Amino acid sequence: QVQLVESGGGLVQPGESLRLSCAASKSSLVNYAIAWFRQAPGKEREGVSCISARSASTTYADSVKGRFTISRDDARNTVYLQLNSLKPEDTAVYYCAAPEHYYCSNYTLDKYDYWGQGTQVTVSS
Repeated sequence: QVQLVESGGGLVQPGESLRLSCAASKSSLVNYAIAWFRQAPGKEREGVSCISARSASTTYADSVKGRFTISRDDARNTVYLQLNSLKPEDTAVYYCAAPEHYYCSNYTLDKYDYWGQGTQVTVSS
């Protein structure tokens, strides 16, 4: 059983940055891919980025490429999402999630077995 806890959200102005963290308790993340999703009010949850275990290969949604960076620190049992050049349309609750395997696949929600509780990111002037 993997328990995930997100942190690092907040209120920022357009153009500013945040770093989100996804920490695991009770188990190691070393063999799990980790993905970040977000859900804006009135919209469906969408995949943002994923990092595999082992090779740490990464994928990004087109809407965040060049602005967001995902990374992992297995020694700290934590995955990070660096959010740069934030825009108002990035406002959402951000969730991390893990499938029961080490590789990133697509962002189909039911392929992810473990979810955190989410952290709010608000981008507003």
